[in-house]
Amino acid sequence: MTLSLFDQFMSPTLLGVPLIGLALALPWVLFFQPGARWMNNRLVTLQAVFMNWFVKQIFQPMSLGGHKWAALLMSLMLFLITLNMLGLLPYTFTPTTQLSLNMAFAVPLWLATVIIGMRNQPTHALGHLLPEGTPTALIPVLIVIETISLFIRPLALGVRLTANLTAGHLLIQLIATAAFVLFPMMPSVAILTSILLFLLTLLEIAVAMIQAYVFVLLLSLYLQENV
Repeated sequence: MTLSLFDQFMSPTLLGVPLIGLALALPWVLFFQPGARWMNNRLVTLQAVFMNWFVKQIFQPMSLGGHKWAALLMSLMLFLITLNMLGLLPYTFTPTTQLSLNMAFAVPLWLATVIIGMRNQPTHALGHLLPEGTPTALIPVLIVIETISLFIRPLALGVRLTANLTAGHLLIQLIATAAFVLFPMMPSVAILTSILLFLLTLLEIAVAMIQAYVFVLLLSLYLQENV
């Protein structure tokens, strides 16, 4: 039973070919493209309003040097949201439940923010390792602690996204299995369980959007420290 619960997180294959490439390419097909007309339709307009709101929310408190990242972080946000939402459909695969994929997003982007800080303002970047006013006896310990916290940031980014999505998918499958098993024996309890499953699915939709937003927001905070 335990193995069957975790089978949903295994990368599917067709004739020995992994289908994760198809899952990663699918989100870009679903976005609405502006047409040749002067006036866009409602869906394109709504999508543009969301993008403008997100960019303003993320980059308003940031200096001008970080605004160059707007297109990259906006694309990452849309990509993660679409992958998380598509993974909630039946008989689908969620690539963002794979820690390796999330780390592949987190490590290079975090490393890029660190390199930018070390190149543009090395004194300020290294100053984060030692808070101002630290007693002399605590300086070595605090430097070690701050260095560990710096290098653990990409791991925290990847694990947070993976753990939240994995936990939600597992809980949905457990409750769905309970509702299916209880329906022949106790229909009333099965109906209540199905209502709980519906509410949990709505919560998981919100989690899928929020976790993508949090991932990009934390990256923007790391960038803000180094520009």
